Amino acid sequence: MTSPRAYLDHNATSPVRPEVVEAVACALLLPGNPSSVHAEGRAARSALETARDRIGRLVGIGAGRVIFTSGGTEAANAVLSGALTKTGMPPVTRLLIGATEHPCVSAGHRFAADAVDVIPVDAAGLIDLEALRHLLDRHADAGVLISVHAANNETGVIQPLAEIVGLAHAHGRALVHSDAVQAVGKVPLDFAGLGLDALTLSGHKFAAPKGVGALVLAEGVSLGTAFVRGGGQEGRLRCGTENLPGLVGMGVAAEIALAHLPAVDARQRDAIEARLRSLAPDLVVFGDGAPRLPNTLSFAIPGLDAPTAVMALDLAGIAVSSGSACASGKVARSPVLAAMGVSPAVAAGALRVSFGWNSVESDGARLFAACERLVVTLYQRRGQAA
Repeated sequence: MTSPRAYLDHNATSPVRPEVVEAVACALLLPGNPSSVHAEGRAARSALETARDRIGRLVGIGAGRVIFTSGGTEAANAVLSGALTKTGMPPVTRLLIGATEHPCVSAGHRFAADAVDVIPVDAAGLIDLEALRHLLDRHADAGVLISVHAANNETGVIQPLAEIVGLAHAHGRALVHSDAVQAVGKVPLDFAGLGLDALTLSGHKFAAPKGVGALVLAEGVSLGTAFVRGGGQEGRLRCGTENLPGLVGMGVAAEIALAHLPAVDARQRDAIEARLRSLAPDLVVFGDGAPRLPNTLSFAIPGLDAPTAVMALDLAGIAVSSGSACASGKVARSPVLAAMGVSPAVAAGALRVSFGWNSVESDGARLFAACERLVVTLYQRRGQAA
């Protein structure tokens, strides 16, 4: 009998929870349109607003500030369209983005090239706060939008959002958006407490269906104009009939994630990291020394080619990634690792392991055994070459 596979790629997509599947199936049977005023429509609207409330509670904001989208990319594109405004603040004319942002930010914004500055990161992948301060000083008279993710999708490095927001407030004319796609459901997020102006998330990263996400806006913050035009849904910002089954599923996933947040820890990640260090003393852990998501381990063993390793692990029944799933099929150096100053030779071996709700202790042991075989082969080849 074939043993079950070990799925260790939750940062790409976390498998849908059984409770979410059940909720989606029930929502599929709701006949009404949430915009209809009859009983069936009101039932659909009630289910939609319950999901909105659950998403709001997961990120620490009232349901009225949650706008549903098709995912994190659409939500981020909307925020970075240049239309974001805040009462009492000047129009945004400049964009400051972190050097390790996801492509939905680095390639998804609508600002002219000469209106964008990239905020460098240190060797651990953390935003250089002093560099950000200098950029804000340089643009003291401009309306600025800062976009820095809550946690990196490849390395799991968690950014100092509180300090970033503090610098924005000191500037007095800056708004802050955070792509929180990787952080939501893995670490606590308090949107209102942090003082963020906008946050974006994607359901399939925390065990909801693919194709649903949300944009969260602070009080007084608006997009000014619809980013999807039509019938007036989602506060007239994202028009079109909502994906009710998917959004209901995302709401249930959010409720479960919030309930389990206190139990999320890094023991599984740290155990496999320690075993890999004992196996390969030259192991490089990306983001080592910085706060990281408890489920994410990004590493390289010098000399071990990532695509080859991913294929070998796949044949061994283990799913991992060589980086972001959004870059799947591309043979190129990771922009994230390049921004961190990682050499091309080391970056070529980058692997990402990300645990999740259905990971078990034996998954780590299975991964280690497969890596051990790869490293033994690597060291044998080195010995033959010598």
